[in-house]
Amino acid sequence: MFKSRLLLLAVVLVILAALLTVLGTSLPPAVPVAARWLALAAIAAAAAPRRSLTLWIVVSMLVGIELGHDAPGVAMSLKVLSDAFLRLVKTIIAPLVFATLVVGIAGHADLKQVGRMGIKALVYFEIVTTFALFIGLAAINLTKAGVGISRVGVKEEALTAAPTQTAADIILHIFPENIAKSVAEGQVLQVVIFAIIFAIGLALTPERPRRVMLDFCESLSEVMFKFTNVVMYFAPLGVGGALAYTVGKMGFAPLFNALQLLLTLYGALIAFVLLVLLPVALFARLPLRRFIAAVAEPVSIAFATTSSEAALPRAMEAMESIGVPRRIVAFVMPTGYSFNLDGTTLYLSLAAVFVAQAAGVPLSFGQQLLMVFTLMLTSKGVAGVPRASLVILLATVASFNLPAWPVFIILGIDALMDMARTAVNVLGNCLASAVVARWEGEFVDGYVGPDPAAE
Repeated sequence: MFKSRLLLLAVVLVILAALLTVLGTSLPPAVPVAARWLALAAIAAAAAPRRSLTLWIVVSMLVGIELGHDAPGVAMSLKVLSDAFLRLVKTIIAPLVFATLVVGIAGHADLKQVGRMGIKALVYFEIVTTFALFIGLAAINLTKAGVGISRVGVKEEALTAAPTQTAADIILHIFPENIAKSVAEGQVLQVVIFAIIFAIGLALTPERPRRVMLDFCESLSEVMFKFTNVVMYFAPLGVGGALAYTVGKMGFAPLFNALQLLLTLYGALIAFVLLVLLPVALFARLPLRRFIAAVAEPVSIAFATTSSEAALPRAMEAMESIGVPRRIVAFVMPTGYSFNLDGTTLYLSLAAVFVAQAAGVPLSFGQQLLMVFTLMLTSKGVAGVPRASLVILLATVASFNLPAWPVFIILGIDALMDMARTAVNVLGNCLASAVVARWEGEFVDGYVGPDPAAE
């Protein structure tokens, strides 16, 4: 009862603050400001009993925006909070990427036995995620959601393009000279290359030493996922400090760009579903109505929880219920959670170019492809962790010498973006299992299994 009254009070105060702000020209300047801070205090009090990281990120975002507007001098001194959060995030990426890639590749050494089905699944994954990549790049280059942010209040010399590199320089930069140096300098792609070669070598070793190292990497990845969760508890401070600094220095312009980015993502994801996934389903001659009915629940779970793995059990049951054999579901869907992140790939292509646009750094199409290719590789195996793609994005843009502050603008709306991209991840993996089953000639047309939603 108390919580509901507190929430009602917060709503009333927000409406009052909005009215006073609109009518602020005829009132003393201190009145609308006081009303807005009182409304923020009520919102924070209403949020206090709830253990929702997303809610607290939103609250800190509102506080940061208000502080940046009312006290720019104080707000700009809070940049240290976002810098500290960024440093914590950077410590995550190397061990997380290494462990998840090694487990994802060496852990599937039985692909030799799976044979033809495994090759078909991987080919399908890469083709579809490539389409997602190009749709994302096309959308962000069309809307240019990040253009125009940094030219307000930023010195012109900060907007110079990255130095030109030859093809040989780019290729050579991919390969690590010293893995410790690569980790220390945040060279994500070099860590990825090392992890891939290490995983291939591990897959070729005898079972006993391979199992020991796999167990270690599985444990390391589990610890780093928990480490990520702990670090994300500091996200409200990082977001609040970053937005306070951004609004204090640049005004409200970046917030309009963030809204434009959100609309761009949703539009691009809808285009991907209609232009790629739907034609694939039609080409594979899948029963569309039954497929849509089957995936409705797992996609809804993914949308609500922002975690693909939370929806995995229901998704597997749903695919079995429409005629996909269990052995195909059991192989394709878990593998797809490492290699078939359609929504995440599209999101990363948007977000990476948004950061460059916001920083005023022009990127050629080849440079955009290299950055997104890096993000595609580093995102393998992290579909089950909410906001893990944001962690990867932060580290990758840093390795390309781009500033981190545009990422904090994205973080303010990341919960809304995460819901959509995770739902598309699950939808894409459900479709992948059905397509591979049809490709193998094992999809059972007309099969009526138990309805998982009725259990």
